[in-house]
Amino acid sequence: MGVLTDYFRAADAATVVRALELTEGGLPPLGGEGSFDGVEAKGVDPDVVLGQLVAVVLGEPWRTGLVTETAVWPATPAPGPSGPADEDDPWATGPWVTELGAAARDALAAIPDERVPEAVGRWAEAEEWDGADPSDLLPLAEELIALARRARAAGERLYCWICL
Repeated sequence: MGVLTDYFRAADAATVVRALELTEGGLPPLGGEGSFDGVEAKGVDPDVVLGQLVAVVLGEPWRTGLVTETAVWPATPAPGPSGPADEDDPWATGPWVTELGAAARDALAAIPDERVPEAVGRWAEAEEWDGADPSDLLPLAEELIALARRARAAGERLYCWICL
């Protein structure tokens, strides 16, 4: 079983929560009428895998927390340090949505097109890609960068929907 991750843009967390309430946590289809503008990015979690691309773009070493996240969904209060009390708790089962910090959006949006192939080449070296060919990752990186640019231009935030 893999982890599904979709990145999308929205005006604010309230807009995202309203859409998720209508679909009981399911993300409306990406790219269609009445849906969010987004990118399917299976297995690209915000902290580690996307964070490594952001680190490359910024010219910094990767570190946990480089891409800041704020929980948006589930809409119930987060469990305490011992985790969810019930295995059916939405915090245990998902899906989960986080709002990414503006710094990650802006870093991706600002990379010049001519630097993208070199950045993807370095991103492909991440252990999580297990020796992936940079040419296979380039379309995904270009989609994520284009999404970040559209979000920044519209004054919107980036969000990540995660489901097991």
